[in-house]
Amino acid sequence: MPRPERSYRTPAIILKRFDLGEADRLLTILTPQYGKLEAVAKGARKLTSHKTGHVELFTRADMLLNRGRELDVVNQCEMTAAYLPLREDLMRGAYANYCAEMLDRFTSSGEDDGAARLFKLFDETLARLCAETDPRLVVRYYELHLLDIVGYRPELARCVIGGETIQAEDQYFSNAEGGVVCPKDAVRGTATTQISMRALKVLRHLQRGGYPQALIVPPELHEEVERVQQGYITYLLERRLKSVDFIRRVR
Repeated sequence: MPRPERSYRTPAIILKRFDLGEADRLLTILTPQYGKLEAVAKGARKLTSHKTGHVELFTRADMLLNRGRELDVVNQCEMTAAYLPLREDLMRGAYANYCAEMLDRFTSSGEDDGAARLFKLFDETLARLCAETDPRLVVRYYELHLLDIVGYRPELARCVIGGETIQAEDQYFSNAEGGVVCPKDAVRGTATTQISMRALKVLRHLQRGGYPQALIVPPELHEEVERVQQGYITYLLERRLKSVDFIRRVR
């Protein structure tokens, strides 16, 4: 088997970064070919470093990396999308942090299954968070499509217990079963939470196709959709994402 190339170039989005030593930064990056990786940007905290300003959080960059024994090393880095509003607006930045944390929790380093789709989804989400007036719809769309990519797509059209097509009435949602439960089957003892037909229609619309530019969702419906989504994600991860509490405090 041929040995992998010592150096490789890739687009990358910076999910997390930490100070390392006196001048370095440890980066968690998302790439379309190699999935999620950790890499060291040596000297990135020095004002004279050519990497300074190119390894900002939630930016897309073109990177040349050298393979290392434990961690790869960023040899060259050129920012290709700054996404400045995510650092200038606290609310937008909080939602970007939530999206990054969710992706980080649902993926493992070095896994390339679905990496290209995840990269495209996350990149488009950062751009939408910069541009859209209300970022909540952006995040709900992101949640549903990330869950789809990582194998936890919720069933929203059929009862996950009886299998029948859901009728136009208020329903229930089962985190354990991963989808909607009709009122008839909800009485069998499965732990469920109520979901209105209006909220279910919003989720179906978001799950079906491309990002809905013209969809208008009232605040109370946003709250219900968020509650259902957060309950399911928390169940899957067996813990609540830390950024959820921060978003609530910012609000």
